[in-house]
Amino acid sequence: MHDQIKKLVVYARQECHLCEAMIIALQSLQKNSQFQLEIIDIDLDPSLAELYNERVPVLFAPEENKELCHYHLDLSLVSHHLSRN
Repeated sequence: MHDQIKKLVVYARQECHLCEAMIIALQSLQKNSQFQLEIIDIDLDPSLAELYNERVPVLFAPEENKELCHYHLDLSLVSHHLSRN
């Protein structure tokens, strides 16, 4: 399906300035690119907290089961990912 909207997941936690910055940047990007954005608080799931702990925020592409970036948004990588079918 080429017209399916891509989904991106941000693994984040509360009170995290890097997480907030990445989420704001992605929400801004949504104005020009169509994608679904899901934000998951890792502290609500012990296995996610153990997996990502100090690496948040992590931007994940569930369709490819692939981590795109962490700590800071790699805008060119995300744009490239969103433009691929």
